[in-house]
Amino acid sequence: MSDRHQQQTKSLKIAYLLGSLNRGGTETLLLDCFRNGDDADFPFIGIYRKDGVLTEDFKQTKVPLFHFVPQSKTDIGYLFRLRKLLMQEKITIVHAQQPLDALFAYFACYGTGIKIALTFHGYDMGMTKIEKALIRRIIRRTDLNIFVSNAQREYYQLHYLFPLSKSAIVHNGIAFDKMENKAQSTSIRNELQLSESALLFGSVGNFGDVRDQLTICKFIKLLAATGLDFHFVFVGRKNPAEAWRYDQCVDFCKGNRLDNRVHFLGSRTDVPAILHQLDAFLYATNHDSFGIAVLEAVASGIPVFVNDWNVMKEITEGGKYAHLYNTKDSQDLLREFELYLNNKEQYQTNAATAALWAKKQYSIQQHLQQLKSKYVAINQKPE
Repeated sequence: MSDRHQQQTKSLKIAYLLGSLNRGGTETLLLDCFRNGDDADFPFIGIYRKDGVLTEDFKQTKVPLFHFVPQSKTDIGYLFRLRKLLMQEKITIVHAQQPLDALFAYFACYGTGIKIALTFHGYDMGMTKIEKALIRRIIRRTDLNIFVSNAQREYYQLHYLFPLSKSAIVHNGIAFDKMENKAQSTSIRNELQLSESALLFGSVGNFGDVRDQLTICKFIKLLAATGLDFHFVFVGRKNPAEAWRYDQCVDFCKGNRLDNRVHFLGSRTDVPAILHQLDAFLYATNHDSFGIAVLEAVASGIPVFVNDWNVMKEITEGGKYAHLYNTKDSQDLLREFELYLNNKEQYQTNAATAALWAKKQYSIQQHLQQLKSKYVAINQKPE
C-alpha cells in the first residue's frame, strides 16, 4: 500500500446509521461487518435508533455503539445530539442504511464537511407515496448512493433520475467462516425423523412479497407425481402483516396431500447446518435486490436452482454457478431439476467448484474492501 493510500485510509472514520437492531438482511450484513471490523482497514462506529433481538450481538463486537432515539421525524434535538456525536468522534463519512437515516444525517451534518453515503438494500415496492417522496428528496443530496446490484441501480435510475456519477455498486458480503463453524450443529433428518434414503431439498427465506414460495410448492406437486422419494423444508418466518402468503403455501400442500413430505420450519438460527444437509437448494424470487440466501447455498457446495430474475443472473454470472429456470414456471423448474436427478454426480462436482467461487467472490472481507475504496473516493471529493 502506498504512503498516499495509507494516509487516505487513516483519515477515514465511518459512522454507520441503523434503524432497529432486529434480525433482518441489512442488520445481519452490518453485524458481520462489525464482527470482522479488524479486516476493514478503517475505523467505524455504530449509531442506532431502536433496540432489537440483535442488540446484544452488536454490543459484543469491538465496535463502539451509540443509541440515539428521535422522538419524532422532526425532532430537532435528535439532530443536534447526532451532530455533536459525529463531531466529537471526528467522523468523516456517515453511512446510512435507510433513506430516513440519510435525511437525518443530511440535516445533522449540514456545514460540517462530513460526507453522506446511503445504501439501498431493497426496492421501493410496497412503499407509500411519502416514503417514495423521501427517497426522491434524499437520493440527490447524498455524496454517494450505493446499490447492491447493477439491476437494482438500473431500477432506481429509471424511477428517480439521480446522477450516476454519485453512485456505486457494492455487492453484499457473507461471513462464510460463521457458516462453517455452525455447519454441523444439528441434524434436521433426526429432528424430522426422515429416512436416510430419502432425498432432502429445501429453500430459505421469509414469507413475504419479495419471494415466491408458491411456485416452489407447485413444483413439489409435480415432483411428487414422478414417484421420487424426497422431503422438502421451507425455512422462513410467517409475516403477520401478510400472513396469507404463508397460509396459501400451507393450504396448497395440504390440499394436494403433500404435507407428509413438506415441512415448514419457521425462523431458524441453524440455517448453515440445514444447508449442508440438503441434497439441493431451490429458490424463487419476485424482486430480491440481491440474493444472500442463494449465495449461502452455493457456498455450501450443493446444487442451487433459482429463477431467472435479473439480479439472480447477475450474482451467478448468468447461471454459470447456479441453475436458472423461467420465472413463475414450475414446469420449467421440473425440467431443469430432472437433469440434475439424472446426473447427480456431475452436478455435485460442479457445485463444489461453485462453492469455492462464491467464497472468494462474496466474502465479508471482499465487501469491506469494496466499501473502503468507495469511502476513499468520496472523501477525496471537494465539498
